[in-house]
Amino acid sequence: MTKALFSFKTRETLSELLKLAWPVVLARLGIMTMGLTDAIVVGHYASRELAYHSLAWAPSSVVLTTAVGLMMGVQVMTARLLGEGRKDEVGAVLRRGMVYALQIGVVAMIGLLLLGPFGLVHMGLEDGLGEGATPALMVFALSMPAYLISVAAQFFLEGLHRPKAGMVAMWVANAVNLALNLMLVPDLLGIGVHGAVASAWATFGARTALAIFLVIFILRLPEARALGIFSKPKRDKAVEREQIKVGVGAGSSNFIEVGAFAAMTLFAGQLGAAETASWAVVINVSAIVFMVPMGLSSATAVLVGRAYGAGDKAGVMRSGLSGIGVVTVLAFIIAVGLWLAARPVVGAYTTDPAILAIAAPALVLATLFFVADAQQVVAAQANRAAGDVVWPTLMHLLSYGIIMIPLGWWLAHRMGVDGIVWSVIVASLISGALLTGRFVRIARRL
Repeated sequence: MTKALFSFKTRETLSELLKLAWPVVLARLGIMTMGLTDAIVVGHYASRELAYHSLAWAPSSVVLTTAVGLMMGVQVMTARLLGEGRKDEVGAVLRRGMVYALQIGVVAMIGLLLLGPFGLVHMGLEDGLGEGATPALMVFALSMPAYLISVAAQFFLEGLHRPKAGMVAMWVANAVNLALNLMLVPDLLGIGVHGAVASAWATFGARTALAIFLVIFILRLPEARALGIFSKPKRDKAVEREQIKVGVGAGSSNFIEVGAFAAMTLFAGQLGAAETASWAVVINVSAIVFMVPMGLSSATAVLVGRAYGAGDKAGVMRSGLSGIGVVTVLAFIIAVGLWLAARPVVGAYTTDPAILAIAAPALVLATLFFVADAQQVVAAQANRAAGDVVWPTLMHLLSYGIIMIPLGWWLAHRMGVDGIVWSVIVASLISGALLTGRFVRIARRL
């Protein structure tokens, strides 16, 4: 009887996980699609403008990824309070999240506006590249507050088990972005703005539309009043601290990972132009694949957070292991598919024989870290949702900061791009094993 009940609950958890995960995965893929759209439209307009766009995007993406992590507390605490039966208090989580989004967004915007142009000009780039990328960077900076408001709203809806609205909004924003790119990049409107900076304004418009759509959707929810969205929240210092703590942990991990992979790009740049382009293809494909475990990590965090809030120890373990199990299977299937199709996938990016000769084998090799990378991001989010915030960040620091960066430099100068990929494989295996083991230990101790 007990075994049958456990089997039923596991199937129920898997069903709920998949139902929650697929819209989140599609929403995360929408984020990547927006960047790809910008690059394709600008690239067809002028190759130098694409260089401006890429250079402007690089520093803003590091800041943005870190800031998105800082907002993760909205999702986790919404799910926890629902699990605790405190449905009328989740509105306070959203309201705090919106305040944090504005504060972090404004600080990020000012930081990029003040420091970004100086950094671009003094990075030792080819003459004119830093100056050409600066206007686009400044526009990207201006869009930070609106985008973080949209992130807070999206995380709130995911915590409520209402992820489809965020998915639809993201793809509507992609349509807005594409339309604006097609009009602004070639300056069809005759406003005197074109190329990379015009594409940045398209992104600004899409992010603003995304934020407005999601905020209006939340305000019009039938249960908005019952959720406490329109009520002045009572101070709950314990929830406030936990919301900030989860966000700081996730933001720190994001910063460590993004910084480590930026270092890998720098090491590829030290090898030569063909190696740099080859690594860019490998990391771009890997980033698209990573959106699948990113989506599943959010869905897993919601289920684990709800079970944790309800004091359901078995539910925490079941939800976390279900997420890790599902992402393992999906990542393995994707890895096998890309291993078989590596050359045509690289061929979609370039026809240069030199790059094909480096990037295709490197992408085949990269499929070896897909499973471990997927496991580590889901396990990290499961840990945070179960109240363990510090250790996931420390494990990311060890795996990607202390191990991967020096190993990547050493292997890059001995094996080329393949050496960089091997360093990612080693770091991902260590991170995946440590974080999965940590989650099992935490769930058992609850």
